[in-house]
Amino acid sequence: MRGEQSALSPRGPEAELLHGLTWLLSLGGAVIFLLTMLLLVLALTGRARWLASPRVMVMLGAVLPTIVLIALFAHSTGIVSALGRVVGAPLVIEVVARQFWWEVRYPEQGIVTANEIRLPVGRQAELRVTSPDVIHALWIPALHGKIDMIPGRENRLRLTAGEAGTWRGQCAEFCGSQHTLMALFAVAQPPAEFEAWAARQRAAPVPESAGRAVFARAGCGACHTVRGTEFSGRIGPDLTLIGTRQSLGAGTLENHRDTLLQWVSSPQRVKPGNAMPDFRGVLSDDELREVAEWLENLR
Repeated sequence: MRGEQSALSPRGPEAELLHGLTWLLSLGGAVIFLLTMLLLVLALTGRARWLASPRVMVMLGAVLPTIVLIALFAHSTGIVSALGRVVGAPLVIEVVARQFWWEVRYPEQGIVTANEIRLPVGRQAELRVTSPDVIHALWIPALHGKIDMIPGRENRLRLTAGEAGTWRGQCAEFCGSQHTLMALFAVAQPPAEFEAWAARQRAAPVPESAGRAVFARAGCGACHTVRGTEFSGRIGPDLTLIGTRQSLGAGTLENHRDTLLQWVSSPQRVKPGNAMPDFRGVLSDDELREVAEWLENLR
């Protein structure tokens, strides 16, 4: 699976603002620490008796810290204001965190997907995030800081991808046994490619195959939706065009036919504690391969 995950490699204007603030605080803190250690050494060796002057103590102990803190407060307030600014007409994306995967909705386009956020380069996106179970947090370091996802509350985060690319995100709030395997990918595309992806999602072609019949017979549609079919479950991820996604199991496996077979057969072995039961022993090896092949061809 591709996808850089680093707060030190910003790929959008919001991430660049936070990156600049990180360096300012880090370098400023280092300078203040070194200066403090230098003054401490001078004081202990008796080489700077002037440090005992009340005026110097007031200047270094009260006036200078006050000036520095006021300057940092003003600078960070400006950054917070810039991060909350609406630019143009943002693309609204609803992200719902669940144990242990992500549901991603595009209400304006009528698209629902999972574990992947598609973004048009240069257009601001407004992520409206929430959770139906426990507290989660969404963090895509290359694009923005983290935001909490709290049951019963909708929080909002605005971000912009400055270039095309794929970046890994992560749940950044402990949410249960598979917290560490709750990742997602942000995929930024040129606007024309994003529109083509959206049109493909809306069309949602569904090939006929033996795997579709096995999928129906096994009751998979009780948990999963595949648009354009009779399957309309809402417990598990929407599987419409699952073959186009970067990963399976919220970043646990790369997405191809072999890993689809592995996931359908033994999801509890791959990611213990997730809500999907194992189907090895329920379906034959041939039936498992047919389901994996059908899902892989949903693209």
